[in-house]
Amino acid sequence: MSNLPRLEDHSDVIKGYLIHLSYNMWADVADPGVGGKSRFIGCRPYLRCDRPLWDDIIAALAGAGGSTVLIDLGDGVRYRSRPEIAVEGAWSVDELKGAIARIRDLGMEALPKLNFSTTHDTWLGEYHRCVSTPTYYAICADLIAETIELFDGPPLFHLGMDEEDLPNQRFNEHVTIRQGDLWWRDLEFLAGEVEKGGARPWVWSDYYWSNPESFRDRMPRSIVQSNWYYSTEFSEEKTPVRTYLELDRLGYDQIPTGSNWESPENFPQTVRFCQERLDAGRVLGFLQTVWQPTLEECRREHMEAVAALAEAFS
Repeated sequence: MSNLPRLEDHSDVIKGYLIHLSYNMWADVADPGVGGKSRFIGCRPYLRCDRPLWDDIIAALAGAGGSTVLIDLGDGVRYRSRPEIAVEGAWSVDELKGAIARIRDLGMEALPKLNFSTTHDTWLGEYHRCVSTPTYYAICADLIAETIELFDGPPLFHLGMDEEDLPNQRFNEHVTIRQGDLWWRDLEFLAGEVEKGGARPWVWSDYYWSNPESFRDRMPRSIVQSNWYYSTEFSEEKTPVRTYLELDRLGYDQIPTGSNWESPENFPQTVRFCQERLDAGRVLGFLQTVWQPTLEECRREHMEAVAALAEAFS
């Protein structure tokens, strides 16, 4: 853990970008009846990733000074251990390794993400309905171990674990919500599998918003936190904004996360706020998100987000 960069190291800080290979992570139905920016949340039996745009995003990110590409894999890979979850057109492991090599050739690091939140695990296919069973634990262990191998032993592994509640599953036909000890036991299991492979677990921090007491009591400081906030009013009256400060006081390492979902100004403002208010020794870097699939019709949003990352560190 001590070898990870921190804000106090300046040039070595993580300047990350989340890119989606898979996009089956929001609803277990094909048509949840929403439009606008959320029009892609329905699940599909095929891969939604345009490789030319992927390559352009990676090149643009390198040119913008980005250091890290966080790849949300989901069912977009034909895993050797669990090939049955792959969608039509999923990348082979060799295709994924080639994409990782390209990222490294451009001077950046590739890190894996598999979201095991029950709100965002449609990508698990039939196993989406087997949460917290022996079958579930076996597939999770297999996927984590294989992914760590595919990424050649990454320093960090993002496990997701966000938004596990009823409002965020309102479009699902099958609703599963862990709470209390079960949520914690499953997090501990998943984090333990990551640590077995030599990586450090990393999660979204919104569990803290509604469960601050249990979070303070039970969240290991070995797990990197990505709190997130996408608006432009950085008032401590806002729970997500206040959470950055409280996680800092509690001694957690953080990778604060912004997005152009609401405004392209959010990410530069996130970086500025955290640079001014957080202990630099506990900020490992920052993560920019788009929350759009890697599809040509979303090119503008992706390139806008990359430009905002460049602006934040200029």
